[in-house]
Amino acid sequence: SIAPERLLRAQLLMLLYTIRSERMLVEQLRYNLLFRWFVGLGMNEEVWHATVFTKNRDRLLEGDVAREFFAEIVRQAKQRGLMSSEHFSVDGTMVEAWASQKSFRPRDGSDDQTPGGPGRNAQADWKGKRRSNDTHASTTDPDARQFRKSHNTAAVQCYQGHALMENRSGLVVGAVVTHADGFGERIAALAMLDAIPANGPRTLGADKGYDTHDFVQACRDRGVTPHVASNDTRNGGSAIDARTTRHAGYGLSRVVRKRIEEHFGWGKTVGRIRQTVYRGIRRVDQHFKLTMTASNLVRMARILSAVPQGAT
Repeated sequence: SIAPERLLRAQLLMLLYTIRSERMLVEQLRYNLLFRWFVGLGMNEEVWHATVFTKNRDRLLEGDVAREFFAEIVRQAKQRGLMSSEHFSVDGTMVEAWASQKSFRPRDGSDDQTPGGPGRNAQADWKGKRRSNDTHASTTDPDARQFRKSHNTAAVQCYQGHALMENRSGLVVGAVVTHADGFGERIAALAMLDAIPANGPRTLGADKGYDTHDFVQACRDRGVTPHVASNDTRNGGSAIDARTTRHAGYGLSRVVRKRIEEHFGWGKTVGRIRQTVYRGIRRVDQHFKLTMTASNLVRMARILSAVPQGAT
């Protein structure tokens, strides 16, 4: 077996240095002294076998180690005074599942795919056939859902990753993965808000996708001022009125909330969450939390190493 702390450090290495696979990690551990030192391997210690590492890694993901590690990093950031308890921002992003469109089959066991050519892996033709999450499911990853970000984009098998960011230092204080649907972002935002103890009035910045009457009212019921971007094109009009937009803080929240995209951008380009390599919502959730933890560590290192203003 492999010690859990070494597994966790190895997982961080894969995220921080965009290591694509366990085999590549094991190969680099054979000659990279920096990686050996970070993981905790001595110069003469035998490097793990890739299959052994994968099996131990899977057991690590089955537990709540990633959630506890994420909470510990957040706690340390609070101790250093890097976090605000009053102003937050929330957003969600798509995480493509490790499943193809061909695995999206009818739940009743029938076959609705018409081969579009010869060969074992022929292109399927679904023209004129209705496919939805109510009648179909992926045989590769049953937890994945067919979803599209907008009317102008194609539907893909995916999950939704959600992050709650505090506005002082731009650190993520809440992260969760849900099934992909039109309500997941708002439900996850309220759940992450409820998980943070309220020490007074709070604000929550969000984009137009959160501008619904039920979400805005739910925020106000919790004592949270919804600094949500108004969507005047929505049926029934915007739920945000002048009692919110007239304050200067509303404009500041709209500017700061865009920093949450930096975490998603880092996670998709460096941390490999554009398309997850894990299957099952529990494992994808653990992977997403680890990625947000790594993004927090990168940001904290930059903040703590910055030269104070006025210093020479």
